[in-house]
Parts: sequence; C-alpha cells; structure tokens
Amino acid sequence: MQHFLDTAIEAARAAEVIIRRYYLGEFDVEHKADASPVTVADVECERAIKQVLSSAFPDHGFYGEELGRESADAEFVWLIDPIDGTKSFVRGYPFFSTQIALLHNTGATRELIVGVSNAPMFDGGQMACAAKGLGARLNGEPIATATTERLDKASLSLGNIASLGASPAWPSIGELVGRVHRIRGYGDFYHYHLLASGRIDAIVESDLNILDIAALTVILREAGGDITELGGAAIDLDTRTVLATNGRLRGLIEPFVANWDETRDAPRG
Repeated sequence: MQHFLDTAIEAARAAEVIIRRYYLGEFDVEHKADASPVTVADVECERAIKQVLSSAFPDHGFYGEELGRESADAEFVWLIDPIDGTKSFVRGYPFFSTQIALLHNTGATRELIVGVSNAPMFDGGQMACAAKGLGARLNGEPIATATTERLDKASLSLGNIASLGASPAWPSIGELVGRVHRIRGYGDFYHYHLLASGRIDAIVESDLNILDIAALTVILREAGGDITELGGAAIDLDTRTVLATNGRLRGLIEPFVANWDETRDAPRG
C-alpha cells in the first residue's frame, strides 16, 4: 500500500512542476461540451501523472478527466483530475488541486484505497494524502477529524449546491443552517482538507463527480470521518452528491437531507 501512495505522490509532484510553469502565465483556454474550461496545463499534467503511474504499474488502468478511460476494467484503476478547479486556475487564484486516487476492483466490490490531493499554489502548498490502513497526513503531519458531537457546536460547509437548492430538501437545508454554530462555503478540495484535519465538522454538496472527491474520500476516511452520497449510498463512480462528516455528526445531519431527490440528475462539477 505504501508503494502505491509513494508513487501517487511522485505523480502529483510531476504535475506540480507543470502547474507552476503555467500558473499566472498566458495560455489558451478551450471549453468542453459541458462548458467547463480545459487548458494545455490540464492535459500536460494528466499525461505526466499517467507516465509516472504507468511506469510503476504497467497493468493498471486509468480514468482521467481529460484523457478518458484506459483499461478501466483492470483490477487497479487510477482516477485522475489533473487540475480540479480549472476555473480558478484560469482566473489566477489558488483554489485548485491535483486529485489522484486508486480504485481496487475485485469484480464483486470496488474500493478506493489511495488518495492524494495536492494544491501547490494554495497557502505555500498544501498536500493531503492517505492510503487504506496508513492514516491521513497533511503536509507530512498526521491529521484527524474533530470530536464535535453537537450541531450547535458544528461548522458546516456548503459546496456546489445548485441541484440541492432546486430539490425538495432545500427548506430543510435552511433549517440545518439555522441549527449549526457556523456556516461556510469553502468548496473544492479545501473544505475536505479542513474537515479531515479537524477544522470544520461537516460538508453538504451536490453537483460534483467522482474525480472531484475520490482522493478526498480516502483521506477523510483515514482521518476518522465518513462520506456518502446525500441519500446515504456509498461513494461510487456515478456519485454526484456528498454528505461528509467528522464521523460523529451523521445521524444529526441526515434528517435534514432526507428529502434530497436522488432521481434528479446533478450536473458535473
């Protein structure tokens, strides 16, 4: 497991070199079918990540944000979002990260077992990483979720919530906002780093995809937290929503998202 993690970190650092070269520079921006931006940096980063990983693990498959799927039915598949937060990258502010996760596919089950989330331009650089059974770290230091057990003491972050806001659950989300101690909207990688390191207590989010949160799922679980879809289903390749907590608040928050309409198609994050 450690070898998988070490190689994922090496791949993230390879992408970081490319990110630093392009950040705040001039580059062309194209738009995909869903109107989300993509740059030459996104593509170069994903190629660099794949090069590192495929050299170490030639039998592994890939599911990448920019380059698509390759041997996606392999026992081990790497999930890659080279620049999660391209809009931030393009506009020159540091709320973006490289997300790399490893999925173990046994045929009967799929399990995320390694996660690296690297935000090289944020606050001097912030890397969170974890592997199953090895705990979670932030910039090399062990991290754990907070011990908060009461809603009136909890800090809640709302991420992308467009679909949630249009759902039957929205009135109860408003009630939840009035019950917690503090409400924030950190978004992207950052509120997951905060949750895993004990600085906020829960996250509610819609309008994302698995590549946005696969690595963060491993990191949060290894830090002592829990994460599912809003309806309680396990995180999987078709995940579009998240309820994540410090591992102590789930039972208190779940009733407020119980009316989430799981038949609604949330757009990609």
